[in-house]
Amino acid sequence: MIRGMWLLKTEPGTYGYDDLEREGRATWDGVSNPAALKNLRAMKEGDAALIYHTGDEKAVVGTALVVRAAYPDPKLKDPRRVVVDLTPAGRLARPVSLAEMLEIAAFADSPLLRQGRLSVVPLTKEQWNALTRKAEASEAPRKGGR
Repeated sequence: MIRGMWLLKTEPGTYGYDDLEREGRATWDGVSNPAALKNLRAMKEGDAALIYHTGDEKAVVGTALVVRAAYPDPKLKDPRRVVVDLTPAGRLARPVSLAEMLEIAAFADSPLLRQGRLSVVPLTKEQWNALTRKAEASEAPRKGGR
C-alpha cells in the first residue's frame, strides 16, 4: 500500500531517470536544503515518487518506489544529511511539462510552484492523479495555439 507521494527533482545530466532504470536501485542523495531534507526524512518504505527532470526538460518523466526510508548519508559525516533508496516503477507514457503543471488547479498552493528550488516535494493524491492523468493523455498540448 502506498502511503506517501512525493516529487523528486534531478538534473538529468547528473542523474536522470534513465540512470535509475539502468541501475535498478539508487541512493537518492545530494539534498542539502533544510526544507527538502525535512521532506526526505518523512519518506517511508513503500512511498511513491514522481521523478522530475530539471534543466532544459522541466518535466515529470517517471515513477519510483522508496525501498529504504531515510537514513544518514553514508558518504557524509553530517547527521543532518539523509538519503533514501529508490527503485524505478515505470516511465510515464509521456513527460508532463512544468507548463502543464502550472495549469493544474491542484498545484495552486503547492510548494513545487511556490518554492521552485525545493528538490523534494510532498504531493497530495489529487496532485499525483492529475499528473498521471496528464501523462496518459494522447498528446502534449501544442505550443502557441490550438
